[in-house]
Formats: sequence, structure tokens, C-alpha cells
Amino acid sequence: MKIVFILVALLHLCDTSFGCNSELRRDWDFPGSDNQILFSPDAEHCQHLCTQEASCLFWAFIGPDCKADNRHFHCFLKATPSGKPIYQNFKQGTTAGYSLKSCNPYPKPSLCNVYKDVDFPGADYRTFFTVDYKQCQRACTDDPGCQFFSFLSRTFSNPNVRYKCHLKFSWTVPRTPNVIASADRVSGFSHELQILPSYQPECQDTLFPNTDFPGHDIEVHPAASPELCQVLCNAHPRCTYFSFVSNGFKCYLKNNPNEMVPKYVGGITSGLPSRSCPLHNERKPFFTDRIIVYRGVDFPFSDIRYFQQDDATSCGNACTEDPNCQFYSYITTSHLCYLKRVITMPAPPKVTKQANTVSGFNLRNCPV
Repeated sequence: MKIVFILVALLHLCDTSFGCNSELRRDWDFPGSDNQILFSPDAEHCQHLCTQEASCLFWAFIGPDCKADNRHFHCFLKATPSGKPIYQNFKQGTTAGYSLKSCNPYPKPSLCNVYKDVDFPGADYRTFFTVDYKQCQRACTDDPGCQFFSFLSRTFSNPNVRYKCHLKFSWTVPRTPNVIASADRVSGFSHELQILPSYQPECQDTLFPNTDFPGHDIEVHPAASPELCQVLCNAHPRCTYFSFVSNGFKCYLKNNPNEMVPKYVGGITSGLPSRSCPLHNERKPFFTDRIIVYRGVDFPFSDIRYFQQDDATSCGNACTEDPNCQFYSYITTSHLCYLKRVITMPAPPKVTKQANTVSGFNLRNCPV
């Protein structure tokens, strides 16, 4: 009887692997075919990571109670040419499932759960003391830079850090994995993102051409322009200023609240975050070169699909109309349009068991 049950379950898995399939396969594993390994606090979070990662088609999550595998809280993002797992087997404490990319409407993660005896180590940018985890979570919700938190309860092993609230950051702004010069490429972002500050005089004064602010780097990211580098600085709660190197498309985020020492260097634009500047709220069919379109620039990788388009304008509009697309690249010689996306949901860099610790996410997307 047990063998018959397993065979029926396997057939059910195979028959439902395409289309919108949101079911969580408890105590099942899809071994192999790993593209990327991340951390998640639960299977639902892992499923949304797979949905947002460009190449992921299915996934497996090892829960904290799994006895057959000690890689607890690991989220394995997977893909095969057929779109189906090569292997499927029973595994206690593991949950498997499929990407939700094909679901309509596109699912939005709410991340309203709280995880007791779980820590999200790393990514701290601010700490203080609160009376309980609910106050810590409320502080995270009220702070625009906070995506998740960890709270050390009154019974934590070290009495000196009990009641301590750790606010933590992860990127919600799409970051292109790479930026390179390529003569036959035109690249840009979905018009729906509305992530670029308005070009008003007071906002333009936050950029300093041919100027470097050396040292104090906290992170380095690819960026296509000083304005996009400024967007990244705006989003990071620890960024006090930045420098953009045009030769190589490198954005250096910096933290030094005490001083800002300028140095003349050609080809480098530095600047301040413009968090007080208004964002674009007018949707246009195609933005100008100065705002969104980057000619002679390619955003390689993170493709979700590609197809023929007559011109770059049509490619940009196709990205805007696709709710999964964040940015795109168009090849002018072959007329191929590549739509792209990266993970922007809150994602802790690590998840571990930790007694008397409570962790969770902000409540901004949760029902009131």
C-alpha cells in the first residue's frame, strides 16, 4: 500500500508541475538541479524567492525539524530544461514546490509570520532596546530602511543584551547583476518602478561631477549612471554619500557621518543621497536618455524571457506591461528584447536556530 501511495503522489507531482501550482509538498524533496542556495525562515518565503529569481522553476526547503539533513533553513532554487524535477522523493522535514511565475495575478509576499527561537544574523544597521518583540517589529515597520528584525528576549542567555532589538536591511530596489558597455544594446528599467528622483534644481545639486570621496566604502554595486548610484544610496540606511566610477560602471556606497573629503578625479561623480527629492509619478510611453534609457549599455543576466521587437521603445514598453519585469536590454542588430528581474523581497543573509530570540519582517505588506 505504501508503494502505491508513493507512485500516485509522484504521478500527481509530474502532472501539476506546469501552470500555476502553489501547493506546498510537505515531506517531499526535489534533489539536485540546484541553481542557487539562499536562506529562508519557512517554505512560503522560499517559494517566493524562487518566484522572484529569474531562472528558478522549482525549489526545496529544509525545515528546522528535519532530522535527515542538518542544513536547516536552506532554500534551494532549482531548474531543468524540461521544467520538471529529475528526482522526487520522500524526505521528512523538507518541503518542495514550484515557482509562482505563471500565476495570475502575480502573488505578492506578505511575510507576516513571526519566528520564535530563530535568529536572522547579519545585515544590522541599527540597534536599541524595546520591551518586547512586538515593539521591535513595530519599530522595523515604521523605519523605511528596515526589512526584517531580530529581538533578544528577557530570557536570552546573555543578560547584558536582553531586550535588544536589531533592525536589519536587505535590498528592495532592483540591482542589475552587471553593467557593461556594448554598442548594439539599449537598456532600461520598467516605467512602473518609478525609482529615479526628479531632476529638480535642488536635487541636481546633490551630484558633484569629477569628484571622488575616497574611502569609507560599505558596498560596491554595478550601476549604469550616477543617478542610479544615488538611488542605491537613497535605499541603503547606512549610506551617507557615494562615488560613481563611469569607467567600469561601479557604484561605491560610503558611510562616514563625520566628514566628507572631496578630491578632484576625472570620470568620477560623487553625491549625496536625495531621499527628500520627489520621485517620478508621471507614466510616459518612453523616458528620455537622461532618465531611464541607456544606449550602448547592456544589463547581462537575469533573463526571464526574450522575443523579437521592432525597436527599443517597444522593448521598454513590453517590460513596463509585464508585472514580472524590472529592467531590460534590447539588441539593435538582432531586434531581440530581453526582459529581466532580480529578487527584491526581504531576504535575510542567514537564518539559524537561536533560543530566546524572535525574528520576523516588517508589517508594511500585512493586512491591517
